[in-house]
Amino acid sequence: MVEQLVIIGSGPAGYTAAIYAARAQLEPLMFEGFSAGGLPGGQLMTTTEVENFPGFSEGIQGPQLMKEMRQQALRWGTKLITDDVVKVDFADRPFTIVADELEVKTNAVIIATGATAKRLNIQGEERFWNNGISACAICDGTNPLFQNVEIAVVGGGDSAAEEALYLTKYASKVHLLVRSDRLRASKVMQERIFNHDKIQIHWQVIPISAHGDDVLQSIQMQNLKDHYVSELKVGGLFYAIGHTPNTQIFANQIDLDDKGYIKTFGKSTSTNIAGVWAAGDVQDHIYRQAITAAGSGCMAALEAERWLMQK
Repeated sequence: MVEQLVIIGSGPAGYTAAIYAARAQLEPLMFEGFSAGGLPGGQLMTTTEVENFPGFSEGIQGPQLMKEMRQQALRWGTKLITDDVVKVDFADRPFTIVADELEVKTNAVIIATGATAKRLNIQGEERFWNNGISACAICDGTNPLFQNVEIAVVGGGDSAAEEALYLTKYASKVHLLVRSDRLRASKVMQERIFNHDKIQIHWQVIPISAHGDDVLQSIQMQNLKDHYVSELKVGGLFYAIGHTPNTQIFANQIDLDDKGYIKTFGKSTSTNIAGVWAAGDVQDHIYRQAITAAGSGCMAALEAERWLMQK
């Protein structure tokens, strides 16, 4: 039996695609993942309060939001398999999707495998993740935990500069920790950083450990020139060192950009392979928000429905 539509990955993009596809009576089969690229449900499964997703005036816990989306997908008839896809074959039709314990054929595919925020794996990181350490300033910056306290941001590119500037709205001071002796950010962003009275740059340093009681209270950072270790009292530590798209299994199967993200075309989620769409962070290295991922999941499902009807 050949499936009409297979969705690889879950999270806001995958679950939204499943809701729309199921309501269109496509009976989608979703591989929501198991351990590859993180927990089923994506990055929001490791996020606490989500306050910028429309419809929740008091905010909602990330795992609860994903549970609600999952239940909605199930309600409309999505077939869920909690397993990792380990191989795909887009060369022949119908396409072949191979998971750890199952192989299926399908006429169409939506890829929603997301991206994983790069971590430093410093001492204390796991303990203070979501209790002072984060990889998304826009997601977590408004948390009361970071109001009127000093915060550190790690990175030297445009993303780090943007996050540092964003956090000045809430923090009393922002420390930008740069491992080199210069910023990689654009000239415009550099000027904004240099001219902001709330931002202090620490050159050629890296954080090596995080400390505190219930929440983060300080970090130790090491100078890369003389190896001197100093303490920095901060209530927040934000990583802005990039993301890794979860596209390893699609290498040589679909067009990727130089950073490994799936290429989509124009105002569309279509890829270079007819019948394959990509939604969410797996194709978006600019916005990386739950709401934009959900929106692209909707787009992918609508495009898949129209394409399947034409075929």
